[in-house]
Amino acid sequence: MPKFQSATCYRLLADLIVAVHFAYVAFVIVALAVILVGIALRWSWVRNFWFRAIHLLMIAVVVFESLGKIECPLTTWEFRLRELAGETPEEGSFIGRWAHWLLFYDIPPRVLTICYCCFGLAVLCVWLLAPPRWPWKKRAT
Repeated sequence: MPKFQSATCYRLLADLIVAVHFAYVAFVIVALAVILVGIALRWSWVRNFWFRAIHLLMIAVVVFESLGKIECPLTTWEFRLRELAGETPEEGSFIGRWAHWLLFYDIPPRVLTICYCCFGLAVLCVWLLAPPRWPWKKRAT
């Protein structure tokens, strides 16, 4: 494959990864807000077990990585693909730059770890205080 085509391919893959990364973060944040509003407004769907379990698992992965000082694989892959494309993360496409700008801040890792742990604790508290409907339990008729 000519160098131009491979660089373009790497760039597109890096943009795709940063978009997936952004969607992951957005889901974790927005889902908690929606769950809280849904509980207040008695929306039954926010107690869906699978929705809530996936949400809890997603923030648990972030907390685990942060406490273990493990760099997010999405970040690692994006940076490597940008490197293979001959650019830095700041030099990505328009969407890639915006998503990158929204995701990454120059904050000490320990501050981010505290934020992730607090957010994870909030998700866990909501799970415990307003638990989901368990799929294997029959509803009262």
